[in-house]
Amino acid sequence: MEPNNPNDPSRGQGPEGGGGQGGPNKEGGTYSMEFRHSPVSARVPERLARGVMSTGVLVLDGPNEFILDFMQGLTRPFQVACRVVIPPAVMEQLCVALRDNLSKFEARFGAPPPLPKPPTDRRPTLQEIYDEFKLPEDQLSGTYANAVMVGHSPSEFFFDFITNFYPTSAVSCRVFLSAQQIPRTLEAFSMAFGRFQQRVMQARQQHLQQQQQQYPFAAPLPPPPQPPQHPPQNPPQPPQGGNEGGAPPHGPA
Repeated sequence: MEPNNPNDPSRGQGPEGGGGQGGPNKEGGTYSMEFRHSPVSARVPERLARGVMSTGVLVLDGPNEFILDFMQGLTRPFQVACRVVIPPAVMEQLCVALRDNLSKFEARFGAPPPLPKPPTDRRPTLQEIYDEFKLPEDQLSGTYANAVMVGHSPSEFFFDFITNFYPTSAVSCRVFLSAQQIPRTLEAFSMAFGRFQQRVMQARQQHLQQQQQQYPFAAPLPPPPQPPQHPPQNPPQPPQGGNEGGAPPHGPA
């Protein structure tokens, strides 16, 4: 991206001399510019470089975002180590990246040992979970991220949640999970994203049905009637015997 020259008279002007894309609005005094940044590398703040170790993740899916609560359940008091808020598009990218990393991990190191399955006789309610795991006040609103990077070592996986904002990308949260946790984590991510997709499809269908009920004339019209198809007629052939006028030939005298 080239730096803007404040002395350039064409800065912020369109073909007609008014405010163009990226230029200041003389009336409102605002400034807008389209910005695209590739998260190939991101700055890691010193306070986040060490990351946090998590023993599990709880996924909450809302209508506009996903909330990932990474838990620490090793020692008392159990608590939420960090809360990350990501949009649906990033959740889909997270599922793809984690699935790809798990495949590469298994190809090199083998499948991670399975964890013991949780009891299925009674699932705790959401309130019971958060009564057990303390949610600190500084984590109530969570940390936003609009990109994610996933990597692994022979024993752990790491998640770098990133904000792609101008002037540089930066890691907003770094989390470590043991390799044993990853298959269950991937299953939780995939199930949550699948539920979100189902809700989106159902909402679209309901919206279309409401439109058809409110505006029946907007329903698709049937195709226009086609003209009747007649069998092709062969052009008249001249009679045999050299009579080219089309009249019946003369019979014998």
